[in-house]
Amino acid sequence: MLDFIVVGAAQAGLAMAYYLRKQGKDFLVVDKESEIGASWLNRWDSLTLFTPSEFNNMPGMKFPAQKGHYPSKTEVAAYFKDYAEKFNIPVQLNTLVENISHHDDYFILKSSEGEMKARNVIIATGPFHIPYTPPFSKKIDEDIFQIHSNYYKNPEQLKEGEAMVVGAGDSGFQILDEVSSENGRKVYFSGDTDVKVLPQEILGKTLWWWFTKSGFLSFSRDTWLGRKISKSRQPVIGTPVKEILERQNVETVGKTKNAEGELVVTEKKKIKDLKNIIWATGYRPNFSWIEGLELTKDGYPRHYRGVSNIEGLYFIGLPWLHTRGSATLGGIKKDAKYLSDYIKKNGNE
Repeated sequence: MLDFIVVGAAQAGLAMAYYLRKQGKDFLVVDKESEIGASWLNRWDSLTLFTPSEFNNMPGMKFPAQKGHYPSKTEVAAYFKDYAEKFNIPVQLNTLVENISHHDDYFILKSSEGEMKARNVIIATGPFHIPYTPPFSKKIDEDIFQIHSNYYKNPEQLKEGEAMVVGAGDSGFQILDEVSSENGRKVYFSGDTDVKVLPQEILGKTLWWWFTKSGFLSFSRDTWLGRKISKSRQPVIGTPVKEILERQNVETVGKTKNAEGELVVTEKKKIKDLKNIIWATGYRPNFSWIEGLELTKDGYPRHYRGVSNIEGLYFIGLPWLHTRGSATLGGIKKDAKYLSDYIKKNGNE
């Protein structure tokens, strides 16, 4: 019987493990992947953080890069591995937790590696669970190559010929930039073009420096301003959206409405010549494997700063767990410290 099991070995799980180690708890971190940092390594090859290295420090260990450097996904994964080694964090890999049930004063976790028991459980699986594609994507001819941004690596995966990128978030525009830069390929863009774009630097200071100084990352979701920010559309950061959309080989077609066979219907055009579709259409949360958990209408756990409705069950790493900064690599330490202090004062022993 462990004091704690932490599910997820990325930044949220490792940050909690740091504080559990400091409290002298008997704990284990489990992760479904085969290596620490896989959640980053599995994403597209050219991915880099929007935040410079000085804003990516997890508790107890600075990010090992010079100030102003925007780390690659491989640098982030290496940082996680070094972090786990430095603080001697016990991590069990290749362990997919399939069910969690609460029994009196302990939990049973059923996993691909057998059954485990703990008095407390911290869920640190992040917000990206089920890649979402619209239902009509199943009606598209199988000769058209379709891939979600979760599985996209680079343009070499694509067939020769026209492509369409669907989705107006950071991922969508970064992938559009990469795909449309390759050999003048004709690329349709499906999504909202009226997006707010913020540069990575303003007046010689990084955007995150301004965010920190202004307190933008610290407004609680429980305040009026925090609620307003959380409901507003997130800006695209550091990607030259206007320049990309003005390329001769890029055509904007509005939102994708339907599809049948080789025909894809958008707001502005019926497209028949597609060879590839990249769906940068986000994710849906999945917490159905946790018995008795109360969820919001959006499918996320009901909680206050990570404390759920089930005693001894906690969450960290969710979007807007407490502030906008909760979703950032460097912001996780504030949430982890709060949860650690709460557990020290109120937790199950």
